Amino acid sequence: MNKEPEFGIPAEMRVMTEKSVAQAKQAFEGFITAAQKAANLAEGQATTAHTAAKEASSMAFEFAERNMTSAFVLAQKLVQARDLEEMLKLQTDYVRSQIEALTEQAQDIGKLASRLGTSGSSRA
Repeated sequence: MNKEPEFGIPAEMRVMTEKSVAQAKQAFEGFITAAQKAANLAEGQATTAHTAAKEASSMAFEFAERNMTSAFVLAQKLVQARDLEEMLKLQTDYVRSQIEALTEQAQDIGKLASRLGTSGSSRA
């Protein structure tokens, strides 16, 4: 009667192993939960960044179009000017209006940055 040797695990070792497995499982579940939260946060920030980039790009194109239109209008007026004095007046008026336009554009960019900064920090 060949009897294979029994392989017995002491009760204390079994309890300790079960606790270790339970703790490892709990730690892994905590890790997964934290990873999911981080992924969701990153996704929200990516969405905010995408929106910000899209709005900033749209605003930049709008500003460029307005500024170029103003420059072409000036060029047309300069070509039709009667004398140097009129050309200087046109140029002076153009510079003044461009300073006002650029000031307004800078304020619009500041408002966009502020709004996006506020909405981005509220997601965190």
